[in-house]
Amino acid sequence: MLFSMSYVAINVLSVPEGAGATLEERFAARKGAVEGSPGFEHFELLRPVEGTTDYLVYTRWASEADFVAWRDGGRMAAGHAGQAGPPAASGSTLWAFEVVQSA
Repeated sequence: MLFSMSYVAINVLSVPEGAGATLEERFAARKGAVEGSPGFEHFELLRPVEGTTDYLVYTRWASEADFVAWRDGGRMAAGHAGQAGPPAASGSTLWAFEVVQSA
């Protein structure tokens, strides 16, 4: 069976203590901003439980090219536009993976 590998991008957001609620509100306010993008498959915002204040933004795409087109084509910037106040995250790191097994 031929398996089509999805592309997973995980943005690790460094969120200062006490800024988590602001970050969550901002994501909630732009709900649906990524869902209509070509190749988009899944989104999750993961809140830390213990040991870190970093949040994970998990997105899955049909291909790396679909992710790059969303990221570089202006749709990502449009989703972040109009946010009032200072940034809720002080930094970020992007992790990228290919899905090789899924259940």
